Amino acid sequence: MKSLLWVILVLISVAACSGTTPEEMASLAAKGYYDHLIRGEYEQFLEGKAGSDSLPDGYREQLLTSYRQFMALQNKAHHGIHEVRISRASTDTVQHLTSVFLVLCYGDSVNEEIVVPMVQQDHGWRMK
Repeated sequence: MKSLLWVILVLISVAACSGTTPEEMASLAAKGYYDHLIRGEYEQFLEGKAGSDSLPDGYREQLLTSYRQFMALQNKAHHGIHEVRISRASTDTVQHLTSVFLVLCYGDSVNEEIVVPMVQQDHGWRMK
């Protein structure tokens, strides 16, 4: 009977610990935004930026143009970005910031690790 109780307690503990961590949620959000970028979905990438809902129209258009230019440059220099992978994430609890490390996998076999600062807002994780 004691061993059965012990097994049940262990299972409950494991189930309680299996929830998604803030780092995992921020990582998935960052990867999702960069997946939009490499698919040419620049509006959706921009929506992932904190404060993007209050940008003036002119500035919004400048950002979208810079995303298009960035991807054109990556296509020319590296045959495009073919995949985005999550490397790791760490949280600075003082600044309320999670740094997500993503690996951009280019078409010419080059891999580059970038850091994407993420902040949690009422409507989810956004890039800072």
